[in-house]
Amino acid sequence: MTTPTNTGLTVPILINGNEETTPDTFPVTSPYTNTTIWTASAATPQDAIRAVEAADAAFPSWSQTKPTVRRDILLKAADILEARLDTNAEYMRQEMGADVGASAGFVVPLAVRMLREVASRITSICGSVPVVEREGQSAIIFKEAMGVILGIVPWNAPYVFGIRAAACALAAGNTTILKSSELTPRCYWAIGRAFEDAGLPAGCLNIIHCAPQDAPEVVNAMIEHDAVRKINFTGSTAVGRKIARACGQNLKPCLMELGGKNSSIVCQDADLQTAVQGVLAGAFLNSGQICMATDRILVHTSILPAFTEALQKALAAGAAASALPPTLVNTASKTRVEALIASAVSAGAHFISGSADSVPTDSGVRMAPVVLGGVKEDMALWQEESFASVAACMPFESEDEAIRLANGSGYGLSASIFTENLRRGLAMARRIQSGAVHINSMTIHDEPALPHGGVKNSGWGRFNTDEGLNEFLVTKSVTWMD
Repeated sequence: MTTPTNTGLTVPILINGNEETTPDTFPVTSPYTNTTIWTASAATPQDAIRAVEAADAAFPSWSQTKPTVRRDILLKAADILEARLDTNAEYMRQEMGADVGASAGFVVPLAVRMLREVASRITSICGSVPVVEREGQSAIIFKEAMGVILGIVPWNAPYVFGIRAAACALAAGNTTILKSSELTPRCYWAIGRAFEDAGLPAGCLNIIHCAPQDAPEVVNAMIEHDAVRKINFTGSTAVGRKIARACGQNLKPCLMELGGKNSSIVCQDADLQTAVQGVLAGAFLNSGQICMATDRILVHTSILPAFTEALQKALAAGAAASALPPTLVNTASKTRVEALIASAVSAGAHFISGSADSVPTDSGVRMAPVVLGGVKEDMALWQEESFASVAACMPFESEDEAIRLANGSGYGLSASIFTENLRRGLAMARRIQSGAVHINSMTIHDEPALPHGGVKNSGWGRFNTDEGLNEFLVTKSVTWMD
């Protein structure tokens, strides 16, 4: 485990190719020790406007850059991120408490693959030549860059979220600003550094961070700026509502990738070992701090005892093999989740695994994995995104009941189904209201070849693939008389 110490470093912001240390800073705390490890520059609304102006000034040149030039810069940035994988993963571990598997084995490599995939699609951006109705008239459809894109990104998988927000915009010929999470500013600085070292022209990518109390004013200053043409936001549904409201008031389109309350359905014919492994990985990877994490486990009543026994054995083996319980990002998160658990238990839920005693074994912010049974649909734990190593289990009698329970959330980001009958799995997948459904694998699944996004309260729009590029392009129709 990393043991962070206060380095005296201040993470700079990046505006127009220049790293700047601002007069005001804010502390960055490591969950490993619950102490400050470094500080970060605190951007003001004026700094944010300068970032927008830098991106606006860089846009005319960058949007006319040949696709192969843009491709090569993005590919070089991917090579640089890959070469710095261990260092960048270390930043993630120190800032948000991720383990080695989640940081070096999952998040950073996925970000590199995403960047290469986006780069490979740049040369395929093209319009079309439709045949119009009028004789003697022709038409062409152009796909053009939009302008300045604002990306607002969270802390829990910083390299993935930063790359997909920045790379999709840049690949399409836009310039961009990333407003980073105050919890992981050095991870986002590392992304900016990689692009700068890859030869990205000044102003094309700007990165700012700010103190939490200043975020509404800083973000609104950018949303309201005339040069900003679209906003993409990844984060909680509660904050997403505020961002969407500001975008609507300013008539700005937005792409929203929000929270999830994701269900894994374990059918009566499921392979128990596969189901248990998939459910546990989906629930506890990155300490459950992933929007696609498994919050709800729906198990057919006929196999509930066998599934519960297998689940308890797997969790006990995992606990014995680990010296310390998982780390949560901060004490506020831990306090909120403990309150959800306590409320559910007081209303009749019981512990399938874990206990109410989650006192950390060191000074860090830690909480052992918890699986609750006996939950009811009206419990806050069943309805609210926990974003921790917590899952709730509920039995079902029929496929119709399982679908109703899975769709009973206001969210719709990801789901999984465990069954040995593929026809059943596909039929159930068609009925689940979710942006993705995974049969016989965990709810957490994000790869460059698949569109990523949700429905209902989990947002709208898609990242990745051609759909992700099209989110950052304008379609223009041009006609002429022959």
